Amino acid sequence: MEDQNNKKGQVKIELSPEIAQGIYSNLAIISHSPSEFVIDFARLMPGVPKASVKSRIVLTPEHAKRLLQALKDNLNRFEEVHGPIKNIAGPNDHGSNFPPMNFGPTGQA
Repeated sequence: MEDQNNKKGQVKIELSPEIAQGIYSNLAIISHSPSEFVIDFARLMPGVPKASVKSRIVLTPEHAKRLLQALKDNLNRFEEVHGPIKNIAGPNDHGSNFPPMNFGPTGQA
């Protein structure tokens, strides 16, 4: 029987204390197949030659598109309050590269 206080269409979400703390990630690797998208959230640390994957999320293409739209909506709301986020050009932005992360002796990531 549906909870009388629960509005129709709302989903109750349980968040354990361990998960509520979150996991820091400064790198995301996205891959896909015809049936799913896989997002690996990794952490690249100074002096460590490789990134360590901390979490993997597997999504259907439909849910990946919903996530993209939700991120766009939230970024727009964030920028309305806090101002524009500095746009960092990526490797697919006509030859630009990400700025050095200043990790390790070379200062490049």
